[in-house]
Amino acid sequence: MCKLFINLVLNTLVLGVLTFSTVSMAGKDDFTQAIKVDSKYQFGDGITKKSVFRKDVHISQGSLHVYADEVEVDASEGEGKEIFIATGSPAKYSQQQEEGGAIVASANRIVYRRDERTLSLDGGAELKQNNSSIKGESIVFNMALEQIVAQGENEESGRVITIFQPQKKSGEIKSDKPVKPGKDKQP
Repeated sequence: MCKLFINLVLNTLVLGVLTFSTVSMAGKDDFTQAIKVDSKYQFGDGITKKSVFRKDVHISQGSLHVYADEVEVDASEGEGKEIFIATGSPAKYSQQQEEGGAIVASANRIVYRRDERTLSLDGGAELKQNNSSIKGESIVFNMALEQIVAQGENEESGRVITIFQPQKKSGEIKSDKPVKPGKDKQP
């Protein structure tokens, strides 16, 4: 009975982490790597199909890394509908992409819904990709549709901040001289 329970918890976690990694456009090598969950406390319930990992949680599979104070896995709705909730100050997610860039996300709460293929970031949310970033109180990233919806913070300016970094051209020359507006014509 205990062995069956442990296998159920591990299979749920493995399935979920594999799914988490596939939606982030990771390198194909990640899917062949072993999944490692490292925490100071672990609990699993085979009847409710829920698992909890607490205190200094680190999940890794190849280039995928999740760091959190706590990770809860809810598989009660069945295969393909697992929900992963990582909480921390902040919880962090990162993964290398096939093109060589990386996706890095952090928030007080990160929720991944497998069936919707969404990554929801709440509380001091930030998502970075290829030197560009978006910050706000909450961010929802639909990985299948490649859509982002962001909500501003309730405090301060209440705005969403997005920064797009330009791509550098090869052989680009940088000048030390500042450009003065309206002074582009020289006598």
